[in-house]
Amino acid sequence: MRSLTALGLAVLRLLTDQPQHPYELQQQLREQGLDRVVKVTHGALYNTVGTLAKAELIEPVGSSRDGRRPERTVYSITATGRDVARDRLRELMATLVPEYPAYCVALAFMSLLTAEDAVGRLERRCVLLEGRLAAAQAEYDGSAGRHVPRVGLVEILHLRAHLQADLDLTRALIEEIHSGRLELSAAARP
Repeated sequence: MRSLTALGLAVLRLLTDQPQHPYELQQQLREQGLDRVVKVTHGALYNTVGTLAKAELIEPVGSSRDGRRPERTVYSITATGRDVARDRLRELMATLVPEYPAYCVALAFMSLLTAEDAVGRLERRCVLLEGRLAAAQAEYDGSAGRHVPRVGLVEILHLRAHLQADLDLTRALIEEIHSGRLELSAAARP
């Protein structure tokens, strides 16, 4: 099997709790807020389950039927699946993977805009970041209020730190453009 995807890792992680069928996995991903860190679509989830089963990282352990609905296969993680999940997690935690965030691209080419246009866009981004930061804080507070173990909150802490750093930088860029310390190139002028 090629490298384990983030969705594959999430499925393996959920199956360490108990055997489940894909529909239950999708519900768990939503309920635990994991869909904010792993992109989940119905098709991708079923494809991932099939790939994991083919690689013998999970195995069918039964099936259930609810009324006239199609039969649902219940899967359990295998010992190999546990090992692969742990190895992939160790790799992800200990290495830096090149990422190409869209905002970095925008900043790299910001000089194509006028100062006024750039500031307007940056101010709009600040509003969006403030909203996301407030939502992340509310999610953290709600989870902490439900006594979710701290290990279940670390990805929210990570998200909040990134959002705050993004907001701080964006505000600083606005201030630097206003003060003249950051001049956009002549390419931005009509």
